[in-house]
Amino acid sequence: MIEKDLSRRSFIQKSIAAGIGISALPFIPACSASRRDGMRFGLVTYEWGKDWDLPTLIANCEETGVLGVELRTQHAHAVETNLSAAQREEVKKRFADSPVTCLGYGSNYEYHSPDPAKLKENIEGTKAYIKLCQDIGATGIKVKPNNLPEGVSKEKTIAQIATSFNEVGKFAQDYGQIIRVEVHGNLTQELPVMKAIFDQVTESNVKICWNCNDEDLLPPGLEANFHSVKKWFGDTVHVREFNVGEYPYPELFKLFTGMNYDGWILLEARTQPADRIAALKEQLSLFNELVTQSKNR
Repeated sequence: MIEKDLSRRSFIQKSIAAGIGISALPFIPACSASRRDGMRFGLVTYEWGKDWDLPTLIANCEETGVLGVELRTQHAHAVETNLSAAQREEVKKRFADSPVTCLGYGSNYEYHSPDPAKLKENIEGTKAYIKLCQDIGATGIKVKPNNLPEGVSKEKTIAQIATSFNEVGKFAQDYGQIIRVEVHGNLTQELPVMKAIFDQVTESNVKICWNCNDEDLLPPGLEANFHSVKKWFGDTVHVREFNVGEYPYPELFKLFTGMNYDGWILLEARTQPADRIAALKEQLSLFNELVTQSKNR
């Protein structure tokens, strides 16, 4: 791949715009002002991008028209907290000179452990990556509740998770970042549990990332579960391949269209296609069909 020369003018203009956005709204990502109406399609580098270095990842996103990316931890693009200040600036410049939006970081930080030392380790790790997200021009970090441990009351763990979200959320406000809480984990991915957690969340930059789990369909059903937590939705949603499995994506897209959702629908693919570029283009086409159908239903 031949790397493009960075456009100094483009980078400066985008940096100025970002600075204005952050100063005006300290916990809202700077790119929010430039959003187009409607849902957009992006990629979580969970499987299909895990072995792409950063230039390759950006080039492949450009080629496929999948123009948003959530960088997964411990993958080949190697955007981690061990980057120097100069390396962080280079990552920021690569995205600034590309049509690809770096949405942020997909971490594995979780806050359910009854071990105080482990809980503190996860909170402090989150804070370090919040700083990284700001440095690379991203807008947020994905975290997750991951369990309700046996031997601890459900209510105690839920309160601990919510308190942790409030702590990292408050910290993130000073860096213009969103805390994106993936609906994930044993028991915690059930929507009544997620609602119970968010009933205790006080920081407005802590948001839910809908995750398209089978548990979404448990009684009282997708629509009721969706509406029970939609007031906390953020700017990202995780989906799997639209043509794999039985998840009712047409119904889900109708619900998002009904609330005029304008965030990123991010593909967290699980399959292993021979040609990931072709597969990404196919998923983008299916996404566009779902959006169109949802507006016509």
